[in-house]
Amino acid sequence: MGENEMSVFGVPEAEEEVYRHFLRNPGTRADDLDVLLRSRPGEARARIARLQELGLLLAEDAERRIFPADPEVALARLVDVRLHALHQELQRVTRSWHVIDGLRAEHGARTPPPQGVEQLEGLAQIRNRIDDLAFFARDEILSVEPYTRLSEENIARSRPLDLRCLRRGVRIRNVVSSVALQDPTTAAYLRELAAHGAAIRVTADTTERLLVYDRRAALVPLDPRDTSRGALLAHRSGLVSNVISLFERIWDQADELSRAGDGTQGGEDATAVRPSGIERRVLVSMCTVGKDEAGARELGVSVRTYRRHVADLMQTLGAASRAQAALLARERGWI
Repeated sequence: MGENEMSVFGVPEAEEEVYRHFLRNPGTRADDLDVLLRSRPGEARARIARLQELGLLLAEDAERRIFPADPEVALARLVDVRLHALHQELQRVTRSWHVIDGLRAEHGARTPPPQGVEQLEGLAQIRNRIDDLAFFARDEILSVEPYTRLSEENIARSRPLDLRCLRRGVRIRNVVSSVALQDPTTAAYLRELAAHGAAIRVTADTTERLLVYDRRAALVPLDPRDTSRGALLAHRSGLVSNVISLFERIWDQADELSRAGDGTQGGEDATAVRPSGIERRVLVSMCTVGKDEAGARELGVSVRTYRRHVADLMQTLGAASRAQAALLARERGWI
């Protein structure tokens, strides 16, 4: 057998071999597996028990046959478990950085951060570095910012860089607090960015703060509750990958800005709702790309997220098929 492809989900090669066997031969009895796989007595039973705990195999039926769980459903669950573990690990790392302060005091000297990780001190240094990273971004900016409102000064500072990035084709995906939509100035600015192509979602239950530039640099605060304490800037490291995984988890659980009410739209007719930037790109992809996998890859999202966008758009448009959804979207001038 080749590389253990499921090891990232915590499934050892021997257990993956058993799961793949049941995918090819559903209904095999556990007692027959030792002979089929030429394993020692009891080994197959132990691996089956472990796979059942992971939700990859179903319990034995009345005839003692075992069947595999649907791979997409089972692996989606394992992905959620893995991302949750990464989320907790990232929180432990970022929230324990204060330990270095005590170690510095005892050592009497500045302790450098780990290789590939830079510590930024003070809001001025953080803001300047954010401006530099945004100015030179080429492909994508990911962010989670749980602010409750943006001042006019903040908006005036951010607007030129944000719009410049969007004009250059930089993909922006931003998750903000739903509370921010209660502030008219902040809500208007977010909708302005969405109108220029930014993909914005809202959530009511995150306190995370993070920024990722071109999947190469990730910025997280030392203390999410007090950004003035400083931040960590990671470059091309495992921490960057973990931050991206955390972002995708928060993104998948957030709601589209276009579906979030801010109390300012009143009784606006449903036909007046405009698609967000990501929804518009999904509509275009539905018309030009054959397979969901290709469309998801083109947009830089997971296949599950892409299909959810398609389903949401079809429901919004009242379409019974993708072809009808594309036709209705054209009639409304969405694409």
